[in-house]
Amino acid sequence: MFDRLKSLLRAPEAKASRTARVIAFDGGGRVRWTPRDYAALTREGFAKNAIVYRAVRLVAESVGALSFVLYEGAAELTAHPLLDLIARPNPRQDGPSFLESIAAYLLLAGNAYVEAVSLAGDNARESGQASAHVRELYALRPDRMKVVPGPDGWPQAFDYTVNGASVRFDQGGTAQPPILHLTLFNPLDDYYGLSPLEAAACAVDTHNAAARWNKALLDNAARPSGALVYGGAEGGTLTHDQFERLKRELEREYQGAANAGRPLVLEGGLDWKAMSLTPKDMDFMEAKHAAAREIALAFGVPPMLLAIPGDNTYSNYQEANRVFWRQTVLPLGARIGAALTQWLAPSFGAALTLAVDTDKIDALAPDRAALWERVSKAPFLTVNEKRAATGYGAVAGGDVFPAS
Repeated sequence: MFDRLKSLLRAPEAKASRTARVIAFDGGGRVRWTPRDYAALTREGFAKNAIVYRAVRLVAESVGALSFVLYEGAAELTAHPLLDLIARPNPRQDGPSFLESIAAYLLLAGNAYVEAVSLAGDNARESGQASAHVRELYALRPDRMKVVPGPDGWPQAFDYTVNGASVRFDQGGTAQPPILHLTLFNPLDDYYGLSPLEAAACAVDTHNAAARWNKALLDNAARPSGALVYGGAEGGTLTHDQFERLKRELEREYQGAANAGRPLVLEGGLDWKAMSLTPKDMDFMEAKHAAAREIALAFGVPPMLLAIPGDNTYSNYQEANRVFWRQTVLPLGARIGAALTQWLAPSFGAALTLAVDTDKIDALAPDRAALWERVSKAPFLTVNEKRAATGYGAVAGGDVFPAS
């Protein structure tokens, strides 16, 4: 009787992200800090480099545009709570923007973290009861999340920290772990992934340095590196007043983009001696394009799609776009879908598989047309075998050979 009264008086449970309002939380465990500076890499790469920005946006937006189909065993499900959850993961994001965030975090940090929020409250989590279906998903910033290894070396919890306050997500004791940690392969770290941005860091620095050099050349257009040589009497030097006047005239009359092309007027035995190499001598533009191609290579984007000149690897833009979807977008999207279903399937109590629907990708239409043509011209295949070869299910009476 008393237990029933207590359950009636207990405050109703509501779904809410535990990171929406971070509180201070004490607990045991040893935090292993990430060995890279995510903020510095993102500022220098994504925020200051047009090639990195466009490559990340191109891959992430393409992953966000993917459509998924859900299978339970071999049967395709057209309606399921998991499909609804992927389509609308939380009140602030739609499905494409959620998947885009996960893909972008993987490309920039090598890690992506997703928080699952369900209607089961803290009491259910503490008692180890099976949680209700997950209602919301949130993509969390990877630089705020730290792995807490357990006694056996496997991650036992995650600490999410903002402005000195942190909340701990314990991965044990529940049927549904609250955090999904996706990583890109890193042979030198047991917990954190290796991002393409870190692998391309040298190329990013080279490209950024070239851009800064170009900007400085524009700002200092009429005054390239060199020296004014005084050719007066032997042993003669400029007076202090002459030297200061010459500096002021150079800065006021000849320095800056507005004075580009203005001829330098010299007097009193002065002679200009250029000291630096020209951009042509340094092969400046080619070095910049080489760095851009190296960045594109790290992110798996054909240079042609980023408008980088001088790359003739692909015969045309259509072929480059098809290779981009086949070798970059589809593997990343399939990996994200597989990780989500493996993580969420126990909550829905079924053996589910989330797969990319390649039939809805326009870039792969020529591949589908070629496959259909080959299959349709195969007289040794039954109707159901042809349907299976093109990704469709069997139909009644389809185990016969089509009439020629």
